[in-house]
Amino acid sequence: MNTSSETTSDYLLLFRGNVWDRGLSPAQIQKVVADWMAWFERLKAEGKCLGGHPLGEEGKVVSGKQGRTVADGPFAESKEAIGGYFYLHVADENEAIEIARQCPGLEYGAVVEVRPVADVCSIKQRAMEYSPGELAGANA
Repeated sequence: MNTSSETTSDYLLLFRGNVWDRGLSPAQIQKVVADWMAWFERLKAEGKCLGGHPLGEEGKVVSGKQGRTVADGPFAESKEAIGGYFYLHVADENEAIEIARQCPGLEYGAVVEVRPVADVCSIKQRAMEYSPGELAGANA
Protein backbone atom coordinates (compact mmCIF):
# COMPACT_ATOMS: atom_id res chain seq x y z
CA MET A 1 0.00 0.00 0.00
CA ASN A 2 1.31 3.44 -0.92
CA THR A 3 1.70 6.07 1.74
CA SER A 4 0.83 9.70 1.18
CA SER A 5 4.53 10.51 0.86
CA GLU A 6 4.75 8.15 -2.16
CA THR A 7 1.65 9.34 -4.00
CA THR A 8 0.10 12.66 -4.79
CA SER A 9 -3.28 13.77 -6.03
CA ASP A 10 -4.44 16.76 -7.99
CA TYR A 11 -7.21 19.04 -6.77
CA LEU A 12 -8.75 22.30 -7.88
CA LEU A 13 -9.63 24.99 -5.41
CA LEU A 14 -12.50 26.90 -6.98
CA PHE A 15 -13.07 30.33 -5.50
CA ARG A 16 -16.80 30.98 -5.59
CA GLY A 17 -18.58 34.30 -5.48
CA ASN A 18 -17.56 37.67 -6.81
CA VAL A 19 -19.18 39.94 -4.24
CA TRP A 20 -17.62 38.90 -0.92
CA ASP A 21 -15.31 41.94 -1.01
CA ARG A 22 -18.18 44.44 -1.16
CA GLY A 23 -18.23 46.62 1.89
CA LEU A 24 -14.52 46.22 2.64
CA SER A 25 -12.47 49.34 3.10
CA PRO A 26 -9.65 50.09 0.63
CA ALA A 27 -7.13 49.06 3.31
CA GLN A 28 -8.93 45.75 3.89
CA ILE A 29 -9.05 45.04 0.16
CA GLN A 30 -5.32 45.79 -0.20
CA LYS A 31 -4.52 43.51 2.75
CA VAL A 32 -6.62 40.56 1.54
CA VAL A 33 -5.15 40.84 -1.98
CA ALA A 34 -1.60 40.96 -0.59
CA ASP A 35 -2.32 38.01 1.73
CA TRP A 36 -3.89 36.05 -1.14
CA MET A 37 -0.88 36.62 -3.40
CA ALA A 38 1.56 35.67 -0.61
CA TRP A 39 -0.45 32.48 0.01
CA PHE A 40 -0.39 31.62 -3.70
CA GLU A 41 3.35 32.29 -4.05
CA ARG A 42 4.13 30.24 -0.92
CA LEU A 43 2.12 27.27 -2.22
CA LYS A 44 3.91 27.50 -5.58
CA ALA A 45 7.31 27.66 -3.86
CA GLU A 46 6.39 24.56 -1.82
CA GLY A 47 5.44 22.71 -5.03
CA LYS A 48 1.85 22.29 -3.86
CA CYS A 49 0.25 24.69 -6.32
CA LEU A 50 0.95 24.17 -10.02
CA GLY A 51 -0.82 27.36 -11.04
CA GLY A 52 -3.99 29.34 -10.85
CA HIS A 53 -5.75 32.29 -12.36
CA PRO A 54 -8.56 34.70 -11.67
CA LEU A 55 -11.45 34.52 -14.11
CA GLY A 56 -13.23 37.42 -15.77
CA GLU A 57 -16.51 38.35 -14.14
CA GLU A 58 -18.56 37.75 -17.27
CA GLY A 59 -18.49 35.27 -20.11
CA LYS A 60 -20.83 33.26 -22.26
CA VAL A 61 -22.81 30.09 -21.53
CA VAL A 62 -23.21 27.75 -24.50
CA SER A 63 -26.02 25.18 -24.34
CA GLY A 64 -28.58 23.31 -26.40
CA LYS A 65 -28.13 20.96 -29.32
CA GLN A 66 -25.10 21.91 -31.39
CA GLY A 67 -24.53 24.84 -29.04
CA ARG A 68 -27.37 26.83 -30.57
CA THR A 69 -27.97 28.87 -27.43
CA VAL A 70 -25.33 31.39 -26.40
CA ALA A 71 -26.27 33.55 -23.44
CA ASP A 72 -24.51 36.07 -21.26
CA GLY A 73 -23.24 34.72 -17.98
CA PRO A 74 -22.10 33.82 -15.47
CA PHE A 75 -23.19 37.06 -13.95
CA ALA A 76 -20.81 39.10 -11.83
CA GLU A 77 -23.26 39.39 -8.95
CA SER A 78 -23.70 35.63 -8.54
CA LYS A 79 -22.66 33.95 -5.29
CA GLU A 80 -22.10 30.79 -7.32
CA ALA A 81 -19.89 32.30 -10.02
CA ILE A 82 -16.35 30.96 -10.03
CA GLY A 83 -13.93 33.86 -9.62
CA GLY A 84 -10.73 31.87 -10.04
CA TYR A 85 -8.88 28.69 -9.19
CA PHE A 86 -5.68 27.10 -7.90
CA TYR A 87 -4.45 23.77 -9.29
CA LEU A 88 -2.99 21.78 -6.39
CA HIS A 89 -0.67 18.76 -6.41
CA VAL A 90 -0.86 17.41 -2.85
CA ALA A 91 -0.81 14.21 -0.83
CA ASP A 92 -4.57 13.79 -0.48
CA GLU A 93 -7.95 15.45 -0.04
CA ASN A 94 -7.21 16.30 3.60
CA GLU A 95 -4.18 18.35 2.57
CA ALA A 96 -6.23 20.10 -0.12
CA ILE A 97 -8.88 20.96 2.49
CA GLU A 98 -6.27 22.27 4.90
CA ILE A 99 -4.88 24.51 2.15
CA ALA A 100 -8.41 25.72 1.31
CA ARG A 101 -8.90 26.64 4.98
CA GLN A 102 -5.96 29.06 4.65
CA CYS A 103 -7.76 31.17 2.02
CA PRO A 104 -7.54 34.82 3.12
CA GLY A 105 -10.97 35.58 1.67
CA LEU A 106 -12.80 33.14 3.96
CA GLU A 107 -12.80 35.69 6.76
CA TYR A 108 -14.84 38.00 4.51
CA GLY A 109 -17.31 35.46 3.12
CA ALA A 110 -15.45 33.90 0.19
CA VAL A 111 -16.27 30.23 -0.47
CA VAL A 112 -13.67 27.67 -1.60
CA GLU A 113 -14.78 24.49 -3.32
CA VAL A 114 -12.31 21.57 -3.23
CA ARG A 115 -12.65 19.20 -6.20
CA PRO A 116 -10.46 16.25 -7.18
CA VAL A 117 -9.09 16.24 -10.71
CA ALA A 118 -10.25 12.97 -12.25
CA ASP A 119 -8.00 10.70 -14.28
CA VAL A 120 -10.91 9.86 -16.59
CA CYS A 121 -14.14 11.70 -17.35
CA SER A 122 -16.99 9.87 -15.58
CA ILE A 123 -19.05 9.78 -18.80
CA LYS A 124 -16.12 8.28 -20.72
CA GLN A 125 -15.72 5.71 -17.94
CA ARG A 126 -19.39 4.69 -18.27
CA ALA A 127 -19.02 4.49 -22.07
CA MET A 128 -16.01 2.18 -21.71
CA GLU A 129 -18.02 -0.10 -19.40
CA TYR A 130 -20.78 -0.79 -21.94
CA SER A 131 -20.57 -4.18 -23.60
CA PRO A 132 -20.46 -4.44 -27.41
CA GLY A 133 -24.01 -5.88 -27.30
CA GLU A 134 -25.33 -2.84 -25.44
CA LEU A 135 -23.70 -0.56 -28.00
CA ALA A 136 -25.18 -2.50 -30.95
CA GLY A 137 -28.66 -2.26 -29.38
CA ALA A 138 -28.29 1.47 -28.90
CA ASN A 139 -27.38 2.00 -32.55
CA ALA A 140 -30.27 -0.09 -33.90
